[in-house]
Amino acid sequence: MSVQTRAFVTAAREVAHDLLASMGNRWLHTAGVADRAGELADSLGLDHDTLVASAWLHDIGYAARIKVTGFHPLDGADHLAGRGWPLSVAAQVAHHSGARFVAAARGLGEHLAAYPYEDSLLFDTLTYADQTVGPTGLRVTPAARHEEMLLRHGPDSVNAKVDHLRGPYLLEAATRVESLLRVTH
Repeated sequence: MSVQTRAFVTAAREVAHDLLASMGNRWLHTAGVADRAGELADSLGLDHDTLVASAWLHDIGYAARIKVTGFHPLDGADHLAGRGWPLSVAAQVAHHSGARFVAAARGLGEHLAAYPYEDSLLFDTLTYADQTVGPTGLRVTPAARHEEMLLRHGPDSVNAKVDHLRGPYLLEAATRVESLLRVTH
């Protein structure tokens, strides 16, 4: 890892720590996702800097002091964009784990569209890292994470209401990443 890579990823970790360290499980989850993203970047030959930095930053929108819309992917991306982070990182944060489906249902789709979505392995891999690390930072299966998320948000949540769209997307992203992991190992 180059000095530039270490500095970029370290800066992302420091921002995440500043905003999330006091949030218990949210911090444990974030650290677990970043660790998982690093492993996946190396295994799949992806841009380590962007993926790991995005993983550290993916949930910063939960921090009360940067919350604006109450939709954490968008609040996190807006915070990063406003502080000069690369658009590639802000877009990953904005779109992680099928956020576009929830944003549309919340009337925030147009705002989220300010961040370009990519149908790419890099985007899939951040989603996969997020969907294979549970709330306490431990590894879980995508199915277990999906079930936990629906239970945590509740049957009347926006997440539950768009699950007919988001659920298949999450499963397809996991399948794509797992298929490539089987080939590389």
